[in-house]
Amino acid sequence: MSTSLWRDRRFRTFWSAQTISEFGDRVTELALPLIAVTMLDASPAQVGFLTAAVWLPNLFSLFIGSWVDQRRDKRPLMIAADLARTALLLSLPVAYWLDLLTLGQLYTIAILAGTADVVFSAAYASFFVRLVTREQHLEANSKLSATRSLSYMGGPAIGGALVQWLTAPIAMIVDAVSFAFSALQLSRLKADPGPVEDSPEPFLTRVRTGMQYTLKHPYLRSALGCATTVNFFNLMSTALLVLFASRELGLPAGTIGLAFGIGSTGGLLGAVAAKPLTRIIGAGRLIAAGSVVFPGAIAIAALAAGPIWARAAALAAASFVGAFAVMCFDIPLNSIQAAVIDDQLRSRVYGAFSSINYGIRPLGAVVGGFLGTWIGVRETLLISAAGGLFAVLWLIGSPILKVKTLDDLQPV
Repeated sequence: MSTSLWRDRRFRTFWSAQTISEFGDRVTELALPLIAVTMLDASPAQVGFLTAAVWLPNLFSLFIGSWVDQRRDKRPLMIAADLARTALLLSLPVAYWLDLLTLGQLYTIAILAGTADVVFSAAYASFFVRLVTREQHLEANSKLSATRSLSYMGGPAIGGALVQWLTAPIAMIVDAVSFAFSALQLSRLKADPGPVEDSPEPFLTRVRTGMQYTLKHPYLRSALGCATTVNFFNLMSTALLVLFASRELGLPAGTIGLAFGIGSTGGLLGAVAAKPLTRIIGAGRLIAAGSVVFPGAIAIAALAAGPIWARAAALAAASFVGAFAVMCFDIPLNSIQAAVIDDQLRSRVYGAFSSINYGIRPLGAVVGGFLGTWIGVRETLLISAAGGLFAVLWLIGSPILKVKTLDDLQPV
């Protein structure tokens, strides 16, 4: 019987780093597009390009993951990624004070910070299984997802208030400080770096092995198709949501942040409910339900009308339903993946998976931006909601649907 993670000092240290960093990220997710929309008068297409820039480095996750996999100790890479993001985000308020803010700078920072995020995440894939035991995977993912959901509750409201009070560029300092804290906590954390490989493979061989393993794996192949479809259509709407709330719904920054924060309570409830729901209906069925509800929830916001309170309520409701559903999708899916991936291949498989799954996000954001300019932002959100429903088709005939618990899963 495994020890509760509440008593695990190493996990608590890592958990605190991730929690503070997540709260900082919520500020940036609101402030960055608001800089473009309110200070630089960006069009829907330009906002789409900005969102695409954030996710563009994921196209190279295959190579980054294989490079990370060559490093026995992943922790220094995670610390370096946090410090890089600290420096990048601090450049925004400096440029604002010097009256040098441009869309080009936003694009550059988005790409570089996104690259650091890919490095961190690739290293985390291997670091996580050294930090907690196999029996603790579901509990650890639930706890990390729960605090991530809390950040979605409080972070946007805090971010919206900071943007109105200090302006969006100055609010970015909060996220920069959160990354510095994360680096400090990771530097205090000691974890087994993992075994030394007897015969290290050439870099390109690692790249090829990671992609082949992912595409041939019976679980990963279906998970990849489903998640990629969800991400493509979700990013069509995500790229335009702040612009839609600001310009078309006429909501001020504080109200937008509050609506996102209230709606994100669904994420906390979803993180708490994912484990018992998995026991009741099975992990596979819960993943399938989440893959349908999550992308479809944006239609609630797209159909918003009436007085300002009704528009804000619709935005909050869309956020609530989507946040609950994405936890029911992500937590069991991530736990299944952690259980079935060969331990020696984790970082390169993460890279291969992410290069497609997250690499599709820039395309979704760009398509959403162009459609928003061409046919209208509200109409694009509805197309996003309808298209995301096709994701569940990837799970038909997949072994994922048959998974009830993780007990019998083994690396394939």
